[in-house]
Amino acid sequence: MICVDPDDYQPPLTWRGHAWRLIVVLALSVIGVWPRVGPLWSDRPWWLVTDIVLGVVALVVVHWRRSHPVVVTVATYVLGMVSAAASGPATLALVSLSTRRRWREILPVGVFAAVGTGVAQRLYEVPGQPRMTLLEIAVAVVLVALVIAWGMYIGSRRELIGSWRSRAQLAEAEQSAKIREAQVAERSRIAREMHDVLAHRISTIHMYAGALTFRDDLPADQVREAAETIQATSARALTELREVLGVLREGPGDARPEPPQAGAADIVDLVAENRETGMRVTLECETDLAEIPEATGRTLYRCVQEGLTNARKHAPATAVTVAVGGGPDHGVDLVVSNPLPIGARGPSAPPSGFGLVGLAERVELRGGRQSTRVTGDDRFVLRVWLPWQS
Repeated sequence: MICVDPDDYQPPLTWRGHAWRLIVVLALSVIGVWPRVGPLWSDRPWWLVTDIVLGVVALVVVHWRRSHPVVVTVATYVLGMVSAAASGPATLALVSLSTRRRWREILPVGVFAAVGTGVAQRLYEVPGQPRMTLLEIAVAVVLVALVIAWGMYIGSRRELIGSWRSRAQLAEAEQSAKIREAQVAERSRIAREMHDVLAHRISTIHMYAGALTFRDDLPADQVREAAETIQATSARALTELREVLGVLREGPGDARPEPPQAGAADIVDLVAENRETGMRVTLECETDLAEIPEATGRTLYRCVQEGLTNARKHAPATAVTVAVGGGPDHGVDLVVSNPLPIGARGPSAPPSGFGLVGLAERVELRGGRQSTRVTGDDRFVLRVWLPWQS
């Protein structure tokens, strides 16, 4: 049960709620005092006036029935022992107490109300009228029990509605949390895609631009060749940027369908493309790249791409070795290694720190492992293991 405290599911009272409760209370008070008006007015008018005054006092006291339910109920029933006009407020107080559905409060107060009802029937006797019989007293006690039962039913309904409301609020909060989590995950995915796609191209542009800045003795044909490479690579970067940013557009018809993602079989073309930009890359494959499952192949491609990008940024003049091995029983092993650069050979790319971090997250999501270290012979080694199936 979600609602534990009765105060959690007590609905706030509007002016309409106060109005119809006041009408019912006044009606019960009139029904209780009306048979006594004539005899008391002719025989004991002071008692009739006292009865009405005590009824007004009970009507005022019942206003605090929610903050002090037990005290108010007992007080109104004490007033009801000598005042028939207080029967309406006493009934409302008992119903309100019963809605809390606490037996340790209801049982003693209910017994007191039943006894008080019997005592009141004796005190209400007017000269010239027959005495109350035991049957009529029993009926009054049954009415008290019915009032308690009615209050408990109302409390049960309130608790049920309060439970539904709490569950709805909890479900809305969980849904909002899931939406925020999905948004963060989508932003992270887009950030990884943008880094994986653009860092590879921009690092190539940076390398050639750095060479043009660092070398002022290049012949014209080499300068033109470097400029053409920068132009072609930047055009590819812009195209790939449009494809990645297409998923951010709101209209479903604004973005073109995403092209097929690169897989393991495209690693050969990736290596060849990097060789064309001047990198010395050696590819060693002990397994057929085409047989690697699609999901694992996409992650493997991004790992190789990030490894080459990292080598180009931090060790542009070194020879890079890419080794892929494994099989269905073992998984896929990837090792990308290159010697550490010796001395400063020109402007280096600014370190972002996000490439290997994003790669580690991608590998972990695929169920694999990643590690980087510098060996004793001054080689930087990136190792990745991916499960064959995930």
